Amino acid sequence: MKYIDLNHLIPQLAEKGTWIGRCMVPSKKAHKGVAGPHVVLARKGKIYDLSAYYNSTSELLNSKDPVTSLKALKDLPKLGNLTDVLKNSLYFNQNPNLPYLISPNDIQAIKACGVTFVKSLLERVIEEQAKGDASAAKEIRKTISASLGKDLSKVVPGSPQTKKLKKELQKKGLWSQYLEVGIGKDAEIFTKAQPLSAVGFGAEIGVLKSSKWNNPEPEIVLAVSSSGKIMGATLGNDVNLRDYEGRSALLLGEAKDQNGSCAIGPMFRLFDEKFTLDDVKKCDVQLFLEGKDGFTTSGSNNMTEISRTPENLVAQVISENHQYPDGFVLFFRHHVRTYKGS
Repeated sequence: MKYIDLNHLIPQLAEKGTWIGRCMVPSKKAHKGVAGPHVVLARKGKIYDLSAYYNSTSELLNSKDPVTSLKALKDLPKLGNLTDVLKNSLYFNQNPNLPYLISPNDIQAIKACGVTFVKSLLERVIEEQAKGDASAAKEIRKTISASLGKDLSKVVPGSPQTKKLKKELQKKGLWSQYLEVGIGKDAEIFTKAQPLSAVGFGAEIGVLKSSKWNNPEPEIVLAVSSSGKIMGATLGNDVNLRDYEGRSALLLGEAKDQNGSCAIGPMFRLFDEKFTLDDVKKCDVQLFLEGKDGFTTSGSNNMTEISRTPENLVAQVISENHQYPDGFVLFFRHHVRTYKGS
């Protein structure tokens, strides 16, 4: 890894916005000398310890008015400069005797939505039909694109047009179980990983050695309270083993949930007067990868292309029949999978 521009990770190094997360803190800097994960606040280029007030980010996000409460806190113990903490969070130069960021979520459930974009739906059909064969997927993608174009972008999931479109796709031999959750009334919601299992910014992710076709999935992650209120957002990597899921949808657990296969961070940006859910809905998610051999690839997606609103998806996760007392984080699949490489 040649270069990381830390200044773009958190706008103006947290000069604006309300940013919370977690740091692994050594005993010499820790509240009451207790080493371990501490809830932190980024403010004006510094990282401050919130352990005297909150035991977890779940507790903070489920409090009555987190943003107002945080603004009222003064003389918080400083853990260091945000730039230094970010640098120390990179696995290849991490010093365990200094604070470093870990995933901002803790005991919240980690949920994810699948097939929420047209590209996501088409790729899922490709995975299923290619059965884990990357070379076959290339040809199937060409066939699907030539047959369907952008028709799906005009369809509202669960609308009267859905049944008609579904019949047309079946006639083309392109029917898939993924079409049901892609254009039907019910979204695909699954458990991405276990609470406390996500890794944070700068950590190494985990991929099974037996997987020969896998990829990162950069996505927006929503922080949701136990009442279903969307409190803020961050970024996440929904690591996926495409060959495993391509063989069978019943292998979703193996494809999605492995050691280190869920990355979230660097920090949650809470919604306040300067940052709202409407801003999230207009976001672009971009990905750039550089290999040791000099190969580079990039891709991007826009939230305006999503087929279901964040509010709709959150409402399908939590209800009177399915509750999350500690709240949850929710991945939005952006499916940045069509890359340009060099």
